[in-house]
Amino acid sequence: MPTFVSPYLLPFLMLVASNIFMTFAWYGHLKFKDYSLPLVTMVSWGIAFFEYWLAVPANRWGSAVYTAAQLKTMQEVITLIVFAGFSVLYLKEPLGWNHALGFALIAAGAFFIFHKWS
Repeated sequence: MPTFVSPYLLPFLMLVASNIFMTFAWYGHLKFKDYSLPLVTMVSWGIAFFEYWLAVPANRWGSAVYTAAQLKTMQEVITLIVFAGFSVLYLKEPLGWNHALGFALIAAGAFFIFHKWS
C-alpha cells in the first residue's frame, strides 16, 4: 500500500474517484439519447475500465484496515452521495425529501456496520 496517504483515507479517496467514473459509465449516456445503444455501451465500458483500476486496489489496500463489510458499506454510501450530486448537477433532476430520508436510513445502517459493539 502506498504510504503517502493514510491507510484509512486512501481507500476512501480511491472509492470516491471510482464511483465518479462508474456513475458516468452507468448514467452519463442519459444525456445522449440520440446516440445508438451499442455506441454508448462501448463508451460506458471504456469509462468503467478506469473505475476498476481504482476500485480493485482500493478494496485490496482497504482490506488491511477495514473489513469487507465495511468496505462494501463505504462504497454504497459513497455511491449514493456521488449519484445525488450527479443527479442534481449533471442530469438536472431534483432530489426530494423522500430521497433524503432514504439516504439517511442507509447512513444509519452504515453507522451500525462501522460501530464496534462489545
